[in-house]
Amino acid sequence: MPPAAPTLPRFALAGRRRPVDLVVPGSSLGEVVAPYAAASGPGPRLELTSGDDRLVARCDGTAAWLEVTTGGATTRHRSRRHARTRGPARELGLALTGTRLSVLARGPGPWTVHARVDLQGRIDTRDEAWLAGLTSDAAVAGRFGQLGLRDVRLVSGATARQADQPVLLSATSAGPGFFDTAHTSLWELDPRTLGLTHVSDLFFRRPDRPGAYGDHATHVLRDGDGWLVATSTWGDFDRRRPSVGVTLARTDADLRRGVHLLDAEPLPLPVDGLSSVGVWDPHLARTEDGWLVGFVSATRYFSFHPALAAGPSLDDLTLSGAATDLTQSEGTTVAHLDGAWRVLASDKHTRRYPVFDLAMREVGALQAPYPTNIPWPTLVPVGDSWLLVGFNGRPTGGPVPGYGTHGDVVFSRTIPPPA
Repeated sequence: MPPAAPTLPRFALAGRRRPVDLVVPGSSLGEVVAPYAAASGPGPRLELTSGDDRLVARCDGTAAWLEVTTGGATTRHRSRRHARTRGPARELGLALTGTRLSVLARGPGPWTVHARVDLQGRIDTRDEAWLAGLTSDAAVAGRFGQLGLRDVRLVSGATARQADQPVLLSATSAGPGFFDTAHTSLWELDPRTLGLTHVSDLFFRRPDRPGAYGDHATHVLRDGDGWLVATSTWGDFDRRRPSVGVTLARTDADLRRGVHLLDAEPLPLPVDGLSSVGVWDPHLARTEDGWLVGFVSATRYFSFHPALAAGPSLDDLTLSGAATDLTQSEGTTVAHLDGAWRVLASDKHTRRYPVFDLAMREVGALQAPYPTNIPWPTLVPVGDSWLLVGFNGRPTGGPVPGYGTHGDVVFSRTIPPPA
């Protein structure tokens, strides 16, 4: 017998936002606890240093490039095709994101990346002692901000339900490149104006290797007086040796402000019979019976589908089901809709948001605008209505970074049912 179809909300496009900051406003290098730092100024030269290591951005007015000094040797990194700036550069930028160093320039026009270099093998940028020694001669230097936002989630259990009250969201702050240049951030959303305010950044230690990582695709949940932070280990993703898992951090710190380096442990997710090579996009929900955990399981990189686990505790989960017929579907989200727990996902092939029961049988789909890329179906309650918060695949930063600089945050509001 097919599962009963729930009554699902319908949505119409309400707006877009694209916060871009090379340096988190008001931050300093003393707050850099992971390799996500940036500097900006009029040029023609900017520098980040730690000990004898020097990371330099240069611009001669028409072209921009990088110089890296380690072990007494200096190398120069200039793009043959993309070094030239669009007219005189009014501002020069230098960004360290993971192991990647980038030089950017703007004016006229937005920030554009003109050269990049991977420091892996030359500098251990994730070493906490090396990070603590960072200094700069720039007019502005501090934590790296974001070129765009994606993987937006509602922070569970920490948000007011009144229509005029702000809500807290987590997001992936896009860096100037692939997944390893991004990190997790928290944002306050005004549901009336759709204004977004950056409130904090989250970074992670892992038990199996030293250093600080910008892991992301995160869900934050208020748990009593503390927090649970489930995230995906994209912070050092290597396409030559792909591997992604899910970790869980517990903390009593106030995540709603500042910067945090959290100690994370693996969160084992059941993938029996799924031929899984990786898992990501965790979403946690505490119910009367225990826990529901939505996630994504990949059969190869990149073919993936939504799945659901359940159990009395996060240490004792079993697989409830998986939509294995889908191959480009992620953003698995557990939500209480129409009086029952449901599982939502985003499917790139059909450009829609399928809705499942707890056995992962499809029971319907959200009727909502579907932007580019694979926007997550994040539902924010606003009084008696809903706000759907997604994102798109619009890049920025020019051709040098490649994939990963997206996107705009895309908002849709519920359409009132006919009278």
